[in-house]
Amino acid sequence: MKRLFAACALSLLAWAQPAAAQSILRDAETEAMFNDMSRPLILAAGLSPRNVKVVLINDDSINAFTAGGQTIYVHSGLIQAADNANQVQGVIAHELGHVADGHVVLMDAGIKPALGVSILSMVLGVAAIAAGAPEAGAGILSAGTTAAQGKFLAFSRVQESTADATGAKFLREAGVTGKGMLTFFKKLQNEEYAYGLKNIDPFAQSHPLSGERIASLTADVIASPAYGKKPDQALEEQFKRVKAKLLGYVADPKTTLNTYPDEDQSLYAHYARAYAWHKSAYPEKADAEAAALIKAAPHDPYFLEIQGQILLEAGKPLQALAPLREATELSRNAPLIATTFGHALIATEDKANYPEAIKVLRQAVARDDENPFAWYQLGTVYEAMGDQPRAMLASAEQASLTGNVPLAAYSARGAMQGLAPNSVDWIRAQDIALAAQNEIDDNPKKYKKKR
Repeated sequence: MKRLFAACALSLLAWAQPAAAQSILRDAETEAMFNDMSRPLILAAGLSPRNVKVVLINDDSINAFTAGGQTIYVHSGLIQAADNANQVQGVIAHELGHVADGHVVLMDAGIKPALGVSILSMVLGVAAIAAGAPEAGAGILSAGTTAAQGKFLAFSRVQESTADATGAKFLREAGVTGKGMLTFFKKLQNEEYAYGLKNIDPFAQSHPLSGERIASLTADVIASPAYGKKPDQALEEQFKRVKAKLLGYVADPKTTLNTYPDEDQSLYAHYARAYAWHKSAYPEKADAEAAALIKAAPHDPYFLEIQGQILLEAGKPLQALAPLREATELSRNAPLIATTFGHALIATEDKANYPEAIKVLRQAVARDDENPFAWYQLGTVYEAMGDQPRAMLASAEQASLTGNVPLAAYSARGAMQGLAPNSVDWIRAQDIALAAQNEIDDNPKKYKKKR
């Protein structure tokens, strides 16, 4: 009975939660685009842009979600499916609707009634089985699970409809047209048509059918003063570039090269092919595409970044320094670009470059302390400089971010032994050590083998 209850409870939780976390993609230009397109919507939602994050997930499905807090996750497949920046803004507005309306917090209100139906069916089903009617009992259990699922899905569809309306409101108040929201739903509707509407049970879906969503939103979206507003051309340009480079990075190189053949000499084609050739380990071809980008825009920080990255990963760190230094300066020390620059400085294996690497990397982690690679590089250069305590502190920071709790505790305690007591770095090491040890003490079975 207990096992059966646990299985049903877990299945309900599976409906309520997003899929298991996929890998997060970090890119300075993409994150800048997300910041620019979401900022007016975040302000319209009454939230702070400093607290809301839009994160890119490496997943080719067309999806976006929020899993609590103020973080919105957008799948790479959604970027590839979108025709323009405004469509992505519509998706972000919808997800902000979930955030502002507290839907993740309210999820418990949807789970409890469904769980109640499930528990009741289990009690009746088990009673029937115990009374010698196994087929009837199995039928009751199956019907109960179906009813519980239906109850939760109905609750979910209401939340989705509410988020649509709230998102449309945020678009209107931000002065952003809602055309993109409608056209993206139309795109999803075409997918439903391709699948065959007869094969889709509307009551078995977590979202309303796209046609219903379009019908519910159209009047309000058209009535908005911003409806006829022309797209933000700068934002559209950002989107086209990000879409091209993202395809080059995540797609099979053959797909990228078919989408952007050599005869296509557009900026976007060069960008996509630079990443595709780099990914395929053809550094000369990748460098040629990067050179075409630099020729078109000599002082574009993101073009300089890819040029430097190609050189660095081709084993030419000295040649990578100039473009990466300029990219760092032009991007106002964007942490992700600065981290690559710091990596190049270290990769020269010239001790004269190490102090600059420390300065650059410390600035990077000060602005973005959730970058494990930056902490790894900082630990590497401290180790090379003979500063073992700070190397261990950087290791503790990296381990803490990547979930290696025992290593975080060990490294933090080691750092404390060599740092000046009550200094800023010592206090930070103490915080990591205490948090890690508390986690270990609270979950002894989980960490028993890792001590």
